[in-house]
Amino acid sequence: MADIDTAGLKANFGEVAGHGPDVVAQYFYSYLFLRYPETRDMFPPSMAKQRDRLVGALVRIVTNVDNIAELVPYLEDLGRDHRKFGALSAHYPAVGEALITTLRHFSGDSWTEKLHDDWAAAYGLVAATMSGAAEKVDASEPAWWDADITEVDLRTFDLAVLKVRTETPHPYVAGQSISVEPSTLRPREWRLYTPANAPGGLEIELHVRLIDGGPVSTALVRSAAPGDKLRLGPPFGQMVLDPASRRPLLLVGGSTGLAPLKAVIDQLARDGGRPTHLYFGARSVREIYDRKDLDLLAERYPWLTVVIAISDDIRWKGPRGVVGKVVANAGDWSSHDVMVCGSPAMVKFTVATLIASGVPENQIKFEDFGDA
Repeated sequence: MADIDTAGLKANFGEVAGHGPDVVAQYFYSYLFLRYPETRDMFPPSMAKQRDRLVGALVRIVTNVDNIAELVPYLEDLGRDHRKFGALSAHYPAVGEALITTLRHFSGDSWTEKLHDDWAAAYGLVAATMSGAAEKVDASEPAWWDADITEVDLRTFDLAVLKVRTETPHPYVAGQSISVEPSTLRPREWRLYTPANAPGGLEIELHVRLIDGGPVSTALVRSAAPGDKLRLGPPFGQMVLDPASRRPLLLVGGSTGLAPLKAVIDQLARDGGRPTHLYFGARSVREIYDRKDLDLLAERYPWLTVVIAISDDIRWKGPRGVVGKVVANAGDWSSHDVMVCGSPAMVKFTVATLIASGVPENQIKFEDFGDA
């Protein structure tokens, strides 16, 4: 990246994004599919959500274009994950051509030869990292793992806990996500979910909240039944335990962001445990969808403290308020490793509040989830 003007790329991307994410993404895909129609089958029938994911991925890449240590693990995950779409090394030049054509179109008179060369070089590094990661696992891992739904437990009108069974063990680590395709109900539609149990054996527990307009979550909450087939993509994400750290843990979750934190607790229990506080935030008592299991975990493990914070329900007798604020007011967490998972707004607020209260940023790992 030494010869690439990363500040210029960020400024140019900001200018292009100003035309509207949907407009930019629609132009990109229109060019790609018209110029290279063989790529269309790699994508879902409805492109609405896919356009959002493209823009989200580009924002993350451009934001970290001058931070290779942060960017490479994400790109390697993307490369391994894209194998499930049938993505081949031969497809990367087509995508690069569509990307640069789109950037040039929306840049207008501000487009320069230097921008063209820098974008081409940056994309070349992205493509090489992704395709290299994919090629490393081609011989040792399948592009996806087949699974069957064995149980559907509707906890609330819009949230279900699913038990699934894979045909062969899935190689995720506690805290990582996996993409899920309801191949019986919504073929070619994928969505990231995080197992709520540590790996081991063939059983995986998934927590799914129905998102308005989300094709995958709607299918899994409203229509899924035992016997339905799923495809599971490779593991994704870096919110995992640091094997070299012995610091106590602070886990903060909201909604189905509880799932990866339960997987981490499960892994800790298998490893002997260490002092851990789990804070779970919800707006109302009804949203404490996993209360029974949380109580059982707190009773079973003396090293685990579970705190539930409710923000908008006057019936609640426990801690009241937004979970990020409740956590920050509860004590000094600067000596803890921290994991945060929930909605984008919840994660952003909680992480910022903890950093402001003195928690070193490099001790915080987080994941958020969006529409599906």
